[in-house]
Amino acid sequence: MTDAGGAHGAHGLGANTPMLAAAAPPPGDATPAVVDPAAPSPIGPVSRGYRRYALLVLLAVYTFNFLDRQILAILAEPIKHDLDLKDWQLGLLTGLAFALLYTLLGIPIATWSERGNRPWIIGGAVTIWSGFTALCGAAQNFVQLVAARVGVGIGEAGCTPPAMSLITDYTPKEERASALSIYLLGSPLGALIGMAAGGLVADQWGWRSAFLLAGAPGLLLALLVVTTLKEPRRRWSAEIRQRTTQAPGFAATFAMLRRSRTYWLVVSAVALKAFISYGTTAFLASFFYRNHAGELSAMAAAFGLKTGGFLGLALGLVTGVTSGLGTLAGGYVADLFVKRDARAYVLLPVAGSLTALPFSIVALHSSSVTAALMILAVPSLLNALWLAPSYAAIQGLVPASARATATAILLFVANLIGLGMGPLGVGLISDLAAASVGPAEGVRTSLTIVALLGLPAAALFWHARRSIVAETIS
Repeated sequence: MTDAGGAHGAHGLGANTPMLAAAAPPPGDATPAVVDPAAPSPIGPVSRGYRRYALLVLLAVYTFNFLDRQILAILAEPIKHDLDLKDWQLGLLTGLAFALLYTLLGIPIATWSERGNRPWIIGGAVTIWSGFTALCGAAQNFVQLVAARVGVGIGEAGCTPPAMSLITDYTPKEERASALSIYLLGSPLGALIGMAAGGLVADQWGWRSAFLLAGAPGLLLALLVVTTLKEPRRRWSAEIRQRTTQAPGFAATFAMLRRSRTYWLVVSAVALKAFISYGTTAFLASFFYRNHAGELSAMAAAFGLKTGGFLGLALGLVTGVTSGLGTLAGGYVADLFVKRDARAYVLLPVAGSLTALPFSIVALHSSSVTAALMILAVPSLLNALWLAPSYAAIQGLVPASARATATAILLFVANLIGLGMGPLGVGLISDLAAASVGPAEGVRTSLTIVALLGLPAAALFWHARRSIVAETIS
């Protein structure tokens, strides 16, 4: 991640000049100039004890964010049969119905959070998405379920950009990737809890009850966020607060990012990784139901469970635990190596993506459910290595006052392509293949094709190594 030079040059003024020139307003414009990104942070980090507490609260927020987003995956088959849906409709519910307003609202909410009270923005978002998750359980047809999923997406748009911005303000730069990895641990934890609890609750009381129980804790969590998390800007001096809240706006931030080769390479790579991840997650349970039904039923009976509960627990533990370990490892390993070379932020995802691919293919074509689940643990861990390094890299490409917006633009692209089109794409390919090889082989074929997108994703991360050192400014 060496052609651009050594890591020691990452913070020099020479690297900042093009970015500042792009962000500066034209002569006579009344808009204040962007705060110098090379300047020191306006406040010192909060105490280590409080930072740990805040990270745990935001981890809980992101865990429920992902749980409420992904619980549909384990409930897909009972919903499909109850509402008589096709795979493309399941893909739409899991992806585009959620992602459309989630991506569109992310940028204005992020711009607001550059100036507003971030804990209150996050608390309001938790309240909205939790309420709509509960409403999913009341849906009587496809259209109503789509509308409720759109509502979940509206709420969740207000979570990650302000949360990552807040964490970065709380944390010293040398611990940035590892701090973000703790927040991002909510993704595998949410998947684990959603898969396990969703399957067990659906087996016992039906899929509608699973949605109701998933949405219930949101109000308490929102109250915890708004009453205990601090907005660091309140501790800034009046001069710094005025400079930071006036600039840069969205246009200035986008002008900076438009010239950043690293940013768009990372965004493109993350979009492909998201396409793989969301598309696979949406249909992984369906893959096991269709290809390993007999063995699953026998294994579930041996544990005194029904098939849905057993599969939810198995997938939750296998993918949730290993993805969690991979997410944490990605953050801590990146922080370890980035002290010597900033290219570690993009080289680690390359290694993870390339190593994971053959294990994914073998797992999908295994004739044994036990072997498939065990092998899946490997790519689940390796494919999570990109999360914390990628987001930490993005935080360093812009000044502190533009981080939420930079994150939101990344999420806009990545989620529109990954979350919006990943499940829908897997569903469409599955339906097309099923016409000739049947639904079981159709979903296997679709998931295999999507796994191969790990190759171009790795190539994009690899190319980002040439420019990341020169373009890292904060």
